[in-house]
Parts: sequence; structure tokens; C-alpha cells
Amino acid sequence: MPSRALIVHRRTLGWAAAAFCLVAGEVQASQLFITNERDNTVTVLDGETLAVIKTIPVGERPRGIVITPDHREVLVCDGDADDITIIDTETLSVTGTMETGPDPETLALSPSGDIVYVSNENDSMVTVLEKATGKVIARVPVGIEPEGLAVSDDGRIVVDVSESTSMAHFIDTQSWKVVANVLVDTRPRIAEFTPDRKQIWVSSEIGGTVSIIESGSRKVIHKIGFDIPGIRPELITPVGVRFTSDGKTAFVALGRANRVAVIDTATYEVKRYLLVGQRVWQLAFNGNGSRLYAVNGLTNDVSVIDVAKLDVLKSVPVGRLPWGIAVKP
Repeated sequence: MPSRALIVHRRTLGWAAAAFCLVAGEVQASQLFITNERDNTVTVLDGETLAVIKTIPVGERPRGIVITPDHREVLVCDGDADDITIIDTETLSVTGTMETGPDPETLALSPSGDIVYVSNENDSMVTVLEKATGKVIARVPVGIEPEGLAVSDDGRIVVDVSESTSMAHFIDTQSWKVVANVLVDTRPRIAEFTPDRKQIWVSSEIGGTVSIIESGSRKVIHKIGFDIPGIRPELITPVGVRFTSDGKTAFVALGRANRVAVIDTATYEVKRYLLVGQRVWQLAFNGNGSRLYAVNGLTNDVSVIDVAKLDVLKSVPVGRLPWGIAVKP
């Protein structure tokens, strides 16, 4: 892995500007950050009006994106630039980059936000970085083409899925060793802990299923399949997974089926399919969980879903080939 140093350019408000903001009582509205893989940009939408606030140039082929726990920064994986772009959510400007190793696909943060976990697809590694300095803490070998990452709420376990190995790998963050490998269906893309942390749901894009892994035993206890009238099975390609805060409902983006599945987590029953844009990829909630945003890669837009009514309200144009989304409440 290249060992170039972290390059970070920080910009801070002067005391006068900060005092002005406090006096004026300025409140920052909620924001949506969407990576556009083909445009090498991040589109920023106003969370209330859904108008485009700004389009931010980043590195080549941006995909995975997260927001820090304090909501001050957004981190973007630039797959073809082998780095992470750091965006300040107040100024909406790029403040630095962080070297990651070859082809970073997705990333996750420790609960405190001080550790960055990166899936390096080309060398089958999870790279662990100290966020403040960019220093490499560890490089953990996993399966072929690692993708989605999930971190336990105590920060002790990181789950990474590998597309070509069709496994979920459990990494102990004390030893930096893989302590369990769980076979799932073909081409897993996303791992997501349930709110109670008792399960990890893993979507398998080509297998067309979601595997439910019990956190304690690290065994698959159930698989959810999907059957949509009029849609060929090979077009049902699950990717993004999100849970309501009470853990009672799961939403799964079904890729080229152009649907988001609504699942009862107690019975694993699919209650409804919501029609969205083409090749729906990743999902994210707004701050209070009343809206769900679905990123549609082939229609270059984001669908807005009313969670209580299970109704698709509208679609909002963004850049070309949108991939990931992060929300500032």
C-alpha cells in the first residue's frame, strides 16, 4: 500500500464570524449528501425543500459515504483515486483527503468516530485508519472483493462482506483478526446491525436474498426471498438495508427490480413493495425517521418515501450514476 501521508487542510471560523453566527441565531438546515459515481461529485440537497444547495467535486468514482457522529464532516470513498475526500458540512467545502489503499469501495466509522474502516476491493483487505492523522492502524485480510461494513455499538466487532467469496467476516477490533466467517448467498453487498444488535442482515445481490445472522452464534437463522409479480427473479438484486429506529420494520433496496421492500422484522414477511427509480441502490433516513431516501443509479435521482404512509412522495434529480447517501439531521 502507498504510504503517503494524510493531507488535511482545516478551515475554521474566526472568533468574529463565530460570534456573529451565535448572535444571529443561525440554524443549519438538514442536508442530504449523495455520491455521483460518473460525475465525480457529491450533490448536496436541502433536507426540507430538496433543492440542490451545492455540487462538490471530489475524487474519481465516489461511492461509499458516511457522516461523522458529530455531523461536522462527511467522508467519501474515491474508488479510482485510492483515497477518502473529507467535506466540512458547514462550509460545504473539501478540507482534505486521506490515503486508503487500492480501490476503496465503502467505509464505516467507530461509534466515537475516531477510527475509519475501509473496504479495499482490489486487494481483499479492510484498512483501519486513525481519523485524526490518517495513520494506518491495521490491515485485515478478508475475502475477495470486500464491500459493505457494519460496526457494533460497542465498537468491538466489525462485519465486512466479500462479494466474490460470498461471506460475512467478523473482525475483532482488539486483535484485528477475523474471528468468524459466515457463508451467505451470492455477491453480498451490505451488512447492517438491527437496532437491538441481536442480528446482522446481509443483502446478496445475485443470490436475491437477505441472510439473517444471529450476532451471538454467528449463524444464519433465516433467509428472506422476494417475489414481485411481473419481475424476473434475476432482476431482484438486494443491496441497501435500513431499519426503523424501533426495529420493527426493515427496508431493502432491490436494485434492478426498481422496488424497495418493506419487511416485518418479527415475522420476516414482506409486507409491501414500493416502486421507485431504476436500479435503487442505497437507503438513508432523515433525522427523525419520517422519511426514507432511496438512491436510484440509472434514473439519476433520489426517491423520497413517507415512512408512516409507505408512500413514495417524489423523485429529486441529482448527478449521474448516484451511489451512496449520508444525511445530516
